[in-house]
Amino acid sequence: MTDAHCHPWDLLDFEKAMEEKRRETGTAVAASAWNREQFEYHEALAKKAKEDGAPPLFLCFALHPQLSGEKDFSPSEGLELLNSLAVEKKLDAVGETGFDLYNEKFKAAENIQDKLFNKHLETALHRGLPMILHIRKAMHKIFPFAKQLKKIPAVVFHSWPGTRGEAEALLKRGINAYFSFGTVVLKNHKEAMASAAILPAERILLETDAPYQPLHGKAFSTWQDLSQICSCIADLRKYANSSCATPEELEAQTTKNFLRIFSR
Repeated sequence: MTDAHCHPWDLLDFEKAMEEKRRETGTAVAASAWNREQFEYHEALAKKAKEDGAPPLFLCFALHPQLSGEKDFSPSEGLELLNSLAVEKKLDAVGETGFDLYNEKFKAAENIQDKLFNKHLETALHRGLPMILHIRKAMHKIFPFAKQLKKIPAVVFHSWPGTRGEAEALLKRGINAYFSFGTVVLKNHKEAMASAAILPAERILLETDAPYQPLHGKAFSTWQDLSQICSCIADLRKYANSSCATPEELEAQTTKNFLRIFSR
């Protein structure tokens, strides 16, 4: 299995044997961090996994758009770290960055999010890095950046928040976009389910957003959820008469998609 978006550092609050469980499930992951402590922890995991021949852990870094709503938020140190990691070629992707206009707190910080996104986009363009995007109640913010995003090696929409039509519009604009789906497809999120059922299989990714997208009755999401997510999407695709309509086919294709993005 592959997990296109997760937070191993944050998962430690729920699962101390997090890395052991990841290896047991054979899951390759893209791990997002937003500060130095998190990144260095992920970096150490990635190094040890490589030494042990374990499934890889790919390194992503960005200032999460929700940070913009925090009191006394100062982005300078984080942006400096982003640039230094990119210069040192330690990054596999810039993310998660984007826009979050979910509530009044975040809406009030929209101008800060605009500035942060431009800085992250500039780094990704300059260094030829993929981007992981967090877009919440803000799809309208993405389309004005289509010309720049066309130049990004790959653009992963974490927990795809849009419609099938919006996904197709991004692809028609020449953006090398991928659409990642997690436990929301198991929670009757109709737009996510419709997109997962119909979009080209070569554009689909699986994710957990661990620990932040728990299934009903659970305290956190983790890699054990991936097989259930995969089976659900395969069933949706079977009903829609789409390609990759068995769990085995979908797992193989999403793994291929994942490695195309991160194994550069």
